[in-house]
Amino acid sequence: MTDFLLFALLGGLGVATVAGPLGSFIVWRRMAYFGDTLAHSALLGITVGFMLDINLNLAVVFCCVALALLLVTMQRQRMVATDTLLGIMAHSALSLGLVAVALLEIRVDLLSYLFGDLLAVGDEDLLWIYGGGALVLLLLKLLWQPLLAITINEELAHVEGVNVPLTRLILMLLIAVVIAIAMKIVGLLLITSLLIIPAAAARRFARTPEQMAIGAALIGYGAVTGGLGMSWYLDTPAGPSVVVIALALFLLLYSIPTKQT
Repeated sequence: MTDFLLFALLGGLGVATVAGPLGSFIVWRRMAYFGDTLAHSALLGITVGFMLDINLNLAVVFCCVALALLLVTMQRQRMVATDTLLGIMAHSALSLGLVAVALLEIRVDLLSYLFGDLLAVGDEDLLWIYGGGALVLLLLKLLWQPLLAITINEELAHVEGVNVPLTRLILMLLIAVVIAIAMKIVGLLLITSLLIIPAAAARRFARTPEQMAIGAALIGYGAVTGGLGMSWYLDTPAGPSVVVIALALFLLLYSIPTKQT
């Protein structure tokens, strides 16, 4: 297999492994709009990375984490409704990032960051994907039960001794890390789709949270493999092709009738 295709496949599978379980919580907690907000803010992080000449992944994580903390703080103030706040922050962060990129004196390939550059995944990208992914999976394993508890009922989880604000914040930070490591795969504008479409598809037949998490990862594998094949044979953009295949799998699974119980 051509080296760049192998790297692309390994990178995509690594992201799908993490996106499946984490995306399940995004679907359960209806946080898709929050994921979009963080993804849009990542462009501002890329600009900061170029301006300060630091690693772009670190810069993206920093900006996403900062935005998540700001969001939590503003939610506690209850100045505006959460969906309104998310809308303001998402589009403002994206616009600030685009303006800042335009003011830079260096040339930046915006399309590769907005829509991904899966076929350009290299050794360093794989280290970030698998290193960051391993950290995210480890924290998900350690916090699986508390995360499930606050997803089912936050008040009941608090009574049972779960630190609800801290657990919710850690979930937001994990989403920020995944966005940073996955931006090379499908791009900042499409990363949320890779988090929610496989998870939503797996929900169709899953009977337990664990089944849905594993099923979402497997569907993600299929989307990455099929998207790469589509890009190779049809000469289509790799990142959007992955999302198209994920959508096709979603529609296919929802077209299959389920047994009535």
